[in-house]
Amino acid sequence: MRTPPTPPIALTIAGSDSGGSAGLQADLRTLFACGVHAVSAVTAVTVQNSLGVRDYSEVEPAKVAAQITTVTADIAVGAAKTGMLASKGIIEAVCSGCDDSAIGQGSRIPLVVDPVAASMHGTPLLSEEALRTLCTELIPRSTLVTPNLDEVLLLTGVDVTGPETQRDAGKALLDLGAQWALVKGGHMRDSTECLDLLVGPDTELPLRGPRYDTRHTHGGGDTMASTITAALARGHTMTEAVTAGKRFVQRAVSAAYPLGSGVGPVSPFWQLPDVPFTESSAGPSTEV
Repeated sequence: MRTPPTPPIALTIAGSDSGGSAGLQADLRTLFACGVHAVSAVTAVTVQNSLGVRDYSEVEPAKVAAQITTVTADIAVGAAKTGMLASKGIIEAVCSGCDDSAIGQGSRIPLVVDPVAASMHGTPLLSEEALRTLCTELIPRSTLVTPNLDEVLLLTGVDVTGPETQRDAGKALLDLGAQWALVKGGHMRDSTECLDLLVGPDTELPLRGPRYDTRHTHGGGDTMASTITAALARGHTMTEAVTAGKRFVQRAVSAAYPLGSGVGPVSPFWQLPDVPFTESSAGPSTEV
């Protein structure tokens, strides 16, 4: 029997979502839908549902770094992304783990930093001290940083109100040390379209898309960043990866579904075949 080839591999460094809509769970299902094997480092455990985050506990920073270095010492990771990092200590541990992994693998892998500073319900997820560490330590190590407009304001002080200030924000993120910046415009509610802007070395790429009439957008940022990470792990260029991420998240928002009593998730299930769970497709019964 021929051994199947190993698929591309991506690492997600993120907090878990007990409601299953965002965070680590959104990353894992998106990477799977993109045909990428996902490995992970858990940074925090949240207590949340569709109505919001009630509590969370941080993983010990040394354990976060150990997850990263243990995985990358054994498995050839093609790209990595970060999500919720929770504290200054965890951000420093991620920097240390990524530096050690670069030494172990012989080079630095592409790193997508999704600077999760607050939940979509407004719960703060980073202190001011942690934000400073994100700006001075992690973003300079990033290949791409992908903030929404609220996060852009926290990171750069730029209040994005249109294309001009969106461009200013992208340049300010490059000044922090990022190689590329994707300034997402989904929170520009008065716009009839959803305009994102990729800014990089001698590059400005506007990415336009429709604005869907749905409140079910939980995990949208995680899904887009994970799709970009999957494309980078597959060897695509940054402009190709971000274009793929924009296309994928548009489809995921259009397929978003209600969940619980609050905000439902965007759905990568549009990518999967509709296989009914019938007796013929499920295999033999295991009932006794």
